[in-house]
Amino acid sequence: MTCQVAVSVLILLLTRETGAQEDPLLPFREHLDSDQLVTLRWGFDEVQGNITFELCVNTTGWIGFGLSPNGNMIGADIIIGGVNSDGYYFGDYHGIGKEMPLLDQKQSYSLLSLTEADGQTTMRVKRSIKSCDEDDRPITELPVKLIYAYGLTDDLGYHRKRRGTKELNLLNYMPRTVPTSIHYFNMTMSNFTIPAKDTHYECRVMNAPSFAEKHHIYRIEPLIEHVDLVHHMLLYTCPPHVNSTFQEECYTNADHNACYQIIAAWGVGAGDFEVPELVGFPIGGDEGDYLYRLEMHYNNPTLLAGRVDNSGLRLHYTSQLRTHDAGVIMAGLAVTGGYGIPPNASSFHTYGMCDTSVIQQKPFETGADLQVFAAALHTHLAGRKVRVGHYRDGKQLGFLALDEHYNFEFQQVKNLGKTKTVKMGDTLLVECTYDTSNRTGFTWTGFSTQNEMCLAFIFYYPASNISNCLSFPQLEALPSVLGASDINEAYQMLTQKTWDEETIMEYEKTLKDLPQYFMISDKEENVWRNMGNITDMMASPTPDCWKSPPPGPGAPNQSNMVQVCQPLLPLVLALIYAL
Repeated sequence: MTCQVAVSVLILLLTRETGAQEDPLLPFREHLDSDQLVTLRWGFDEVQGNITFELCVNTTGWIGFGLSPNGNMIGADIIIGGVNSDGYYFGDYHGIGKEMPLLDQKQSYSLLSLTEADGQTTMRVKRSIKSCDEDDRPITELPVKLIYAYGLTDDLGYHRKRRGTKELNLLNYMPRTVPTSIHYFNMTMSNFTIPAKDTHYECRVMNAPSFAEKHHIYRIEPLIEHVDLVHHMLLYTCPPHVNSTFQEECYTNADHNACYQIIAAWGVGAGDFEVPELVGFPIGGDEGDYLYRLEMHYNNPTLLAGRVDNSGLRLHYTSQLRTHDAGVIMAGLAVTGGYGIPPNASSFHTYGMCDTSVIQQKPFETGADLQVFAAALHTHLAGRKVRVGHYRDGKQLGFLALDEHYNFEFQQVKNLGKTKTVKMGDTLLVECTYDTSNRTGFTWTGFSTQNEMCLAFIFYYPASNISNCLSFPQLEALPSVLGASDINEAYQMLTQKTWDEETIMEYEKTLKDLPQYFMISDKEENVWRNMGNITDMMASPTPDCWKSPPPGPGAPNQSNMVQVCQPLLPLVLALIYAL
């Protein structure tokens, strides 16, 4: 019996006898794995400053759960528990690297219950939202990467498939609904033989099914055949002029570059992405038939040969139309040549601005506010942070989205948890932070993974025909700033320059202070331009430290924590090498 079924049976019994609904203390629920064997339920009280988690796993062995800054064990806030013949074992730990995590000196999680029944282990805990324990991860109104792992017995062993990562916005969660009928189509590789090389990017441009009537896509699910080789994938829509299908190595064809409006992103450990219940991506009917590009990253460090792969994505759709069509706007720094990031930089910033006041101009003529519900942040290998500032009337309201621990290998569309309104006239500033300290030459913007990008894909409703909202510095002004006679001499000066902390900061400021081209384009590739300047961005929010809640009933004693600490090394290795 899965956790989902067990919870449903319990709810049914309670409803029959008392008329009660779901536990009001735990109103939110997410399956952390695609098989629905690991279920997290949670609720919080912001007035009291605490949050309660209940982890239900379809196993009679140990279960582990944590909050991670980057999707793996390093720096993670971890709890581990289970039920054995001696009772229960439970402890609060923190990961410090590729070695045994340390038992927290301060046990900040109050164990409320830990039970085993009907083939399931269920652990309920409470902690402060903003803990004062330096070994715990703070919980804020931003998405957090959750990690989990479990065993089939109470011997803390290892199995690669029984673990995963999922990013959720715990304090701004958006509930989902289950459709009454299931229809889907797949966008996958076609019998692709994975080459025996360390890294390979394969692209397939393909058609979606044709529908005479309009339908809505509401969920996108990963289909992974080789979990040890498929590392991440992206699904893009193509503009109308791309009308031929093919499969080949990425970025060897100009049409690859044309199809770069993301609608789905998946990274190792991630699960399904689903839009809110009132919106859907339109397909069929008057929407026309667009091609899609699936980009697959294969990671093959042991150089395995002969694997044939058909991995990809499953798009669930319904004929029961939602209230609004969902759309995606690509915002940030325009992907074009000439923008260079110097070497030896540990924290170099680039900026791209979306000025929505341009959308009110012809040829767009739309005055509808953008109701933003999700975002996908995107750089390449040198990216370390991405922030999307939100401005109105020249003042920053806050951040639409941000990732202070960006990981190129863990990309997914992030549900913001609540809808954020971007009014016409607001501006969005996308800031990316790069680390090129291990590079000896310039890194240029472009489409290759060795090039860089600085983009935010904004998921919103109601949909319009807008596709891109970008900016790019007026590089024609660069020679005069650098004292060069023309742009070629300016680039020569840059490539021959000695790059240290001072010269890197000067160059970053130069690019930011240049006049900027603001560009808006639609799906038919009409473009409207304006000029403007990049504004400053506030510091990222820093959560306050609140007092941890006192131990609750059933809190673990020292002997119970030692019980799990002594045999912990196999679990540590399991999590380290799996995540």
